[in-house]
Amino acid sequence: MTATFDSPAALVEAVAARPVALGPGEWFTIDQARIDEFARATEDHQWIHVDVERAKGGPFGAPIAHGFLTLSLLSALASPLLDVRGVAMGVNYGFDRVRFLAPVTVGSRVRVVGQVTDAAPGRSGVRVTQDLTVEIEESETPALAAQWLTLVVPRP
Repeated sequence: MTATFDSPAALVEAVAARPVALGPGEWFTIDQARIDEFARATEDHQWIHVDVERAKGGPFGAPIAHGFLTLSLLSALASPLLDVRGVAMGVNYGFDRVRFLAPVTVGSRVRVVGQVTDAAPGRSGVRVTQDLTVEIEESETPALAAQWLTLVVPRP
């Protein structure tokens, strides 16, 4: 389910009253091809990610996604959950907190759930704070928890 707001100001007003629930989002499968592509892009070729046969005998029983791969998917996984109209652009502002809680084995499906906990107007736009959790299907422990900051810039 998407939380929709007519403007950045409407989001600010809503969050001032109470946090805005997000998700859960759609399930997304982490396959070996994506893990291998991420390894190539980041030069992180550690065997627990890319050596399928060795990883089967390793501590997780299969290759695992890079933690930063899972983190990088927040843009794709969380963006459909919040629709703020009247926006020129959204900019990644950073993270106040990130914790990697459980490995994501190849073939796992993940999704995002969370809430918007703050929306603070400023000179350049509205700084939005989202507390997000990446869940792993059929796992009680999530892959990660993060407090993500974005800057929502209104249209002039």
